[in-house]
Amino acid sequence: MKIRVDATRCSGIGLCEMTAPTVFEIGDDGQSQVIGSADDNFTVAQEAASNCPTGAIFIDS
Repeated sequence: MKIRVDATRCSGIGLCEMTAPTVFEIGDDGQSQVIGSADDNFTVAQEAASNCPTGAIFIDS
């Protein structure tokens, strides 16, 4: 599985990092970035994607 963040939608709120800190972090540019694998952290990655207020997180199989 692959996780991606659409930078045109991400506003850097940080809910993804709070929900799944092993998968996401807010970078120096203020955007979320993927730092972990969905395979190892599928449940929390899916929760972060569902809770993203801008719908910027996608999990592709």
